[in-house]
Amino acid sequence: MNAQAQTVQPFDIEDIEYLRHNDQPLLARLFRPRGPGPFPLVIEVHGGAWCRGTRLNNQVIHEHLAQRGVMVAALDFRMPPQAGYPDTIADVNYAVRWFKSRAKSMNCDPGRIALLGTSSGGHIAMLVAMKPHDPRYAALPLRDATPDLDATVRSIVLAWPVIDPLGRYHHAKRLQSNGDSGLIDHVGNDHLRFWGNEAAMEEGSTTIALERGDAVQMPPVLYLQGTDDYNHPRADLDRFVAAYRKAGGSLELHLYEGEKQLFIPQRPDVPASIDALGKIVDFVKRTLA
Repeated sequence: MNAQAQTVQPFDIEDIEYLRHNDQPLLARLFRPRGPGPFPLVIEVHGGAWCRGTRLNNQVIHEHLAQRGVMVAALDFRMPPQAGYPDTIADVNYAVRWFKSRAKSMNCDPGRIALLGTSSGGHIAMLVAMKPHDPRYAALPLRDATPDLDATVRSIVLAWPVIDPLGRYHHAKRLQSNGDSGLIDHVGNDHLRFWGNEAAMEEGSTTIALERGDAVQMPPVLYLQGTDDYNHPRADLDRFVAAYRKAGGSLELHLYEGEKQLFIPQRPDVPASIDALGKIVDFVKRTLA
């Protein structure tokens, strides 16, 4: 679908508090299309090696969806030094349940919710989608809501995700041993700050979960990545795609020649980004119909 040909509609932006830990509020930036609704909802998880970034990271994607009739909730969540694995995952799991519980008042449909994540946020989103009932990730009780609400979603969009944290960490260490310390300097310490150790990276890896046969949910996936992405190893992508499809999951993969990570928010007007934004809208509307 041509992104430029799609009907554009006005929307409103609002910051809301969805969770509070002691005196620390966690905000979601809501991009709410104007109109009768109820609208499908995409809950977005930003990247930043699990340790950086905010709900403002991917506004290009948020606005593009909202202009085409899809509500977006872009999340802040706890990061080191406040919290790491698995507490960050629990914040996002909670957010899905919280938005379901308040869907009617927000004019969105609790049965039409997707997750979208970029880089490390893609990993978080995929882990929440695959394991919505895991007690480590569903540990935060939802106040004043029906107890049967869970974090299941209808579909998920992954943009250059750290799909296997352990694989990416080993990739960075291999580059370091070959004299290229750029990636280990950039992300290696963040891996350890968030995960603590390699055993936790293995436990929380979506790729390894599939390969070891964990019981998981498998919503349809749209996977977007550039062919020149230095930070997100192609071998990890290939392993996840093969494992997801082998286990029976539906996964649409689109690789963009010559593009690196962050190509959509950094260069939204180039042909690759225009095409990717169109594919995101088409996939979301199709899977949340």
